[in-house]
Amino acid sequence: MGKLAENGAFSTNSYTNLFKEIGCTEEDVQQRLTETWEALFGEHDDTRIYYPVDDSLGYILDTGNLDVRTEGMSYGMMMAVQMDKKDIFDRLWNWTRTYMYMTEGENAGYYAWSCNPDGSKRAYGPAPDGEEYFALALFFASHRWGDGAEPYNYGVQARELLRTCLHKGESGDGQPMWNPENKLIKFVPNCGFSDPSYHLPHFYELFALWANEEDRSFWKEAAEASRAYLKLACHPVTGLAPEYAYYDGTPNNERGYGHFYSDSYRVAANIGLDYEWFRSDSWEVQEANLIQAFFADKAPEEFRRYTIDGLPLEEATLHPVGLIATNAMASLAADGPYKWSMVDKFWNTPVRTGVRRYYDNCLYFFSLLALSGTYKIWFPN
Repeated sequence: MGKLAENGAFSTNSYTNLFKEIGCTEEDVQQRLTETWEALFGEHDDTRIYYPVDDSLGYILDTGNLDVRTEGMSYGMMMAVQMDKKDIFDRLWNWTRTYMYMTEGENAGYYAWSCNPDGSKRAYGPAPDGEEYFALALFFASHRWGDGAEPYNYGVQARELLRTCLHKGESGDGQPMWNPENKLIKFVPNCGFSDPSYHLPHFYELFALWANEEDRSFWKEAAEASRAYLKLACHPVTGLAPEYAYYDGTPNNERGYGHFYSDSYRVAANIGLDYEWFRSDSWEVQEANLIQAFFADKAPEEFRRYTIDGLPLEEATLHPVGLIATNAMASLAADGPYKWSMVDKFWNTPVRTGVRRYYDNCLYFFSLLALSGTYKIWFPN
């Protein structure tokens, strides 16, 4: 991982609290975490995204599309393990296993990316960003709480899922979620392009420690490949990444997905957390500075869809709060003139209400965790 890795939280077990640097007290930060958790996982109808079912199930609702996605379920599990909310974690995982897991067809072993709230499937294909979040959330749960009876044997479940992600199709139908040649995550298993926001090298560094032994070298190479890929996909002047990109990093402009839009927001957050955990690549500092500089003079009501070279298009953003949150999370890597103003803007932005709140509030809570030093690596006991 290089010399820089010695300064990351992976090595030091010390996490940055940027809110303290802008004058917030520890009490302020803990209160915000508690209040935000309650807003998302409590019974406030204008902000909630979590809905319990019976005694042992619960789901995260995409309030804009009225479906349950592996993205949201895996995000909710990561939030729950970071907040030490085992009951919520288990409810989400139980719902995921009960309704989303596919046992037949070319995608057997993966999770259906979209279901109705009653558990019926809306799609029979998987989305790799859900699988990678499921895997790391499960590892963290295993390390923090210990394994239980199936399906709460978290570590076993994580390793089996990662094995499927890499080896699917070797002895039957289906395709792996990572390209075995270039080690890059796919947008979906049966395609030849990627989504830059799916690239989580900080996750893969940990998979390289905890996955099945025979796959660990792959995950180490995948971390290096993803860091190299992001340098290709992110524009060298604006820092903006497209939603979809080919393996050479060029935008995939099918139906406008070569632009900077909703998926793309997560790249800044991912770069910030990778730098916080591993300090593996000083390019991430430069990239965080570029993204923050691009948005420094733009008010949320001005946020648009952009070409990656910065041309504003007519379509307004669907998720202004999410973009504020991810731009702030980039401050974990940034050292430029907008580092602190982005954190301050986020601190003074409330969670989103209304129909489109799901995606914004997921990104909001991840940024809150990360900037408060609460988004931690949970190691085996």
